[in-house]
Parts: sequence; C-alpha cells; structure tokens
Amino acid sequence: MNIAATLPASHDQPRTLPGDLAIWFFIFAELLVFGVFFLAYAFARARNVELFDASQLQLDRISGAINTALLISSSYFVVRAVDRIRHGASHACAGWLVAAMTLGGAFLVLKLTEFAGKFAAGITMSTNTFFMFYIGLGFFHFMHVVLGMIILGWVAHKAWRGGYSAANHAGVETGASYWHMVDLVWIVLFPLIYVMH
Repeated sequence: MNIAATLPASHDQPRTLPGDLAIWFFIFAELLVFGVFFLAYAFARARNVELFDASQLQLDRISGAINTALLISSSYFVVRAVDRIRHGASHACAGWLVAAMTLGGAFLVLKLTEFAGKFAAGITMSTNTFFMFYIGLGFFHFMHVVLGMIILGWVAHKAWRGGYSAANHAGVETGASYWHMVDLVWIVLFPLIYVMH
C-alpha cells in the first residue's frame, strides 16, 4: 500500500513562508541591524560592567515587563486575526487587528512616559554609554512599533472592506509576520537592557 497516496494533497505541497516573500527579506535585514546593535551593546557592556549595572538600576523594570506583556498579547491577537481570515471571517480578522493595534498604542504611550521621565531627570543619550544604547535602541524599536501599527491598520481596513478571503489573504500574513518580528525584537531587548547583569 502506498502511504503517500493516502495523505491529503496539502501534505504533498512544500511549506512556504507566510505572506509575501519581500517582507521576509525586509525582516531578515531588520533583524541583522538589531543583531549588530545587540552585539555592540554586549561588547560595550563587557568593557564597563559597573557603569552598565549602576545605570540599569535607574530603569523601571515593571514598565518594561508591562510592555512585554502588551506586545506578547498583541501578537496573540494577530495570530487570531490570521486564523479568522483563513476561515473567511474578514470582519473578525479586522477586529483582532484593531485589538492588537490598541495594545501597540498602549506600548507606545508607556514607552513615551518612560522616556519623558528620563529626559525630565536630565538623562540623555550623552549621559553615558548605557543610556546611549537604552535611548537609541528603545527609540529605534519604538519606530518599528509605529510602522507595524500603520501596516496593521492598513491590513485591518482592507480586511473590513472584504479585501481578503480564506483563499487570498497573503496581505494579512505579511502584516502579521512584520508584527511578530517587532515583538521578537522586544523579547530580546527587554531582558538585555532591563534585566541582565
């Protein structure tokens, strides 16, 4: 008996990356840039551990942890959006994307509050090497969250208008892939900057 012949047709098809291939080139390029920044941070920290440890104590870990929870939850909402569009529920897909954007907006507000507190205390990128990385990496990631929200907003609008279907939803997967990248970077950034000694 030919076992391969009894499998559903979907098992015979090669697995592909979700969404548009172009977004994956962009994601890999972005991850490479963040990776270089993370390596530079690790190198600078190794050369001045005491300064980095002392400066790190001035950060609000609770705020960072809340932001981590916000982004992880938003990624779950994006997963739900993709699931809904795969079942042809375009309005539900749009609703989940709006929920993800809401959490992304909460992340931005909390991050801006955190930055404002540091600036009010006289801390800038020129304060020391640690705060150069903290503000630089934080702002770079902040802008990626903004771009991710713009992408999700566009995808949600198109989904609400019926622009995607169960058979044709690559745009939703493309937006979701970018958002997951933004979340992944924060999951590395939070312990690296806020927690690790």
